[in-house]
Amino acid sequence: MRIEYTRDSLTVSDLDPDPILQLAQWLDDATSAGEIEPSAMCLATSLDGRPSCRMVLLRDLNRWGLVFYTNYLSRKGLELEVNPHASVCFWWRGLERQVRVEGTVYRVDEEESDAYFASRPRESQVSSIVSPQSQVIANREDLELAASQITDTSRPEHWGGYRLKPDAFEFWQGRAARLHDRFRYSGGPAWVIERLAP
Repeated sequence: MRIEYTRDSLTVSDLDPDPILQLAQWLDDATSAGEIEPSAMCLATSLDGRPSCRMVLLRDLNRWGLVFYTNYLSRKGLELEVNPHASVCFWWRGLERQVRVEGTVYRVDEEESDAYFASRPRESQVSSIVSPQSQVIANREDLELAASQITDTSRPEHWGGYRLKPDAFEFWQGRAARLHDRFRYSGGPAWVIERLAP
């Protein structure tokens, strides 16, 4: 099943010289357009050259990069400890747009992780505390029982933030006849913008 993309176009003159600002604008556009989970991004990590991917939520975007939070002992956390290079991809179906970002990932400082954890709903704090993310568990009931017994909702040591420091961006706008518009930013901080073939 194929869909013809006819909503918009993209030229180099449409792009901000700063890819972080361009991404922020497209995130705003996706939010305004009513996209479901506009900050959702597919995070790809790898171990020994074998990639794995999953959806995570962008929680901060600034000149230092893109921040997401997770369990450090999850599959992605363990892979990032061995290979700190990763890629994320945003997809906004209604806008017929995607953005890819590649770079190096490192942990945010503990104070930043503490502040974000404290801002989360209690239920989210509890699930982060009790879930041995990515590990095999016997059943859901044990997990729910453990959650019901939590009284201290301080951030656990095994949970916190990562920042992806970008070294490449690609902005993609769907076009008719599969002649999509693609632009790559590379070589930051003095970013070079190049058009790529679809």
